[in-house]
Amino acid sequence: MPDELPERTMEGRPKSPEAAERALVRKPRIGDTRPAPVAPPVEEPEPKPRPRRRRGGRGRGGGNGAAPAVKPVEAIVGGGPVELDEADLERRRGRQRKGRPVGRYLMVVSVRPQATQIAVLEGRNLIEHYVSRPADDVSQIHGNIYLGKVQNVLPGMEAAFVDIGTPKNAVLYRGDVQYDAEDIEEKGPPRIEQLLRPKQTIVCQVTKNPIAHKGARLTQEVSLPGRFVVLIPNSSTYGISKRLADEERRRLRQILDRVKPAQHGLIVRTAAEGVTREEIEADVLRLLDQWEQIDKLARTAQAPALLYREPDMAVRVIREEFNDDYRGVVIDDEALYQDVRDYVASISPALADRVQYYDKASEPLSVFERYHVHEQLHKALDRKVWLPSGGSLIIEHTEALTVIDVNTGKNVGTSSLEETVYKNNLEAAVEIAKQLRLRDIGGIIVIDFIDMEVRENRDEVIRVFRDALARDKTRTQVFDISELGLVEMTRKRIGEGLLESFSSLCPECDGRGVLIEQALLE
Repeated sequence: MPDELPERTMEGRPKSPEAAERALVRKPRIGDTRPAPVAPPVEEPEPKPRPRRRRGGRGRGGGNGAAPAVKPVEAIVGGGPVELDEADLERRRGRQRKGRPVGRYLMVVSVRPQATQIAVLEGRNLIEHYVSRPADDVSQIHGNIYLGKVQNVLPGMEAAFVDIGTPKNAVLYRGDVQYDAEDIEEKGPPRIEQLLRPKQTIVCQVTKNPIAHKGARLTQEVSLPGRFVVLIPNSSTYGISKRLADEERRRLRQILDRVKPAQHGLIVRTAAEGVTREEIEADVLRLLDQWEQIDKLARTAQAPALLYREPDMAVRVIREEFNDDYRGVVIDDEALYQDVRDYVASISPALADRVQYYDKASEPLSVFERYHVHEQLHKALDRKVWLPSGGSLIIEHTEALTVIDVNTGKNVGTSSLEETVYKNNLEAAVEIAKQLRLRDIGGIIVIDFIDMEVRENRDEVIRVFRDALARDKTRTQVFDISELGLVEMTRKRIGEGLLESFSSLCPECDGRGVLIEQALLE
């Protein structure tokens, strides 16, 4: 039997003599002042010569004997230097410039004879939905420009009713009337009867669709939205989106100074981030051509007349929304697919390959079933919404406002009542912001949160709610929680809403939800 057994590793294999010798070297400890022994030097093997790349053949250098166009760049990949070509470097610079995830959203477009539906998904979750019907030429007219005729002026309402060719006259308020201050002789703000008179023809644009018994709302400050800028004819308006960083705003301001027309105003949109001067200038020239056609038609048409119609719903949504954050647009109609692809290729060629055609004839499922949109739409039409912890929301619509009630439901908590209510309200704040956006709820909204005794908890719930609403592009205004635990807010109403687009009034109860027993009233 040998005097000493060979030292072994954790796996049980015998150590090499060099490893065993290094293991005898004592590591210094805290408080130990003795000098540590020095390990004997270990001879490192000489590095093998790197094989020289053959010229020609199938290497990066091509077959003409030229050196490969590759730059060695130090990178922490596998512990040593790697070689990156120019395409790799550009991709890395692009990721650093963006600083945000790419491809987070997906747009799904379903075309049917009775309606075109557009769904926006974040991951697998439905966050926005749009419906366009062939009959919406009268009801969905937001953004259209008309040559209208003033029917009557109401000084007591500070408004005028204008005939634009729709079943109900549209309304134009004094604050939306454009005028030249030199034409007003009296001092102070002019009255509407000084600015408009019956039978007068005016160029106006719809800012709000007609809803129920209310007519459309108009403005005389016409604006033509493009991909990167908004043109405001005959105006001195000059602005850049506040959502952009200060450095980017300075860069865009220099471009705007060069491309802005002298007689028209311009507003640079958030989508202009990172685009070149040539792209912005091309967008401005396209909008100028549009306005020249509208102005020429307004001089020859007879009121009331339509001067400009907003494009198809799918094109309009893509113009407003589609950018690098979208991983794709899936369309199940070939004609619309070609139109959208051509439009995207003209404004953002780099994004044209993200427009995809879904052949519903060869697929077993419809495009909405493929991406689980139908089941989420059914939940969005329900009056009750469940929260992750077991709580719930009850959403009720009235003619004047929308009421949202927050309940604990099945959520019984673990520690205390205040903690349970606080966490339930936090979940509700995030979910309410999502539901407002998905259901397109507008007007006055009252939220009945569960009462919280601690003021800091109430402030935190409102802060979380406002942060969640910040992702909504529609303008909102939120007030603090009142003593009754109520939150009053407003959300700009543009369309009719998700529920109204999928439903109609009951012919029996006329939307009241109850039937009166006439026999008891006789």
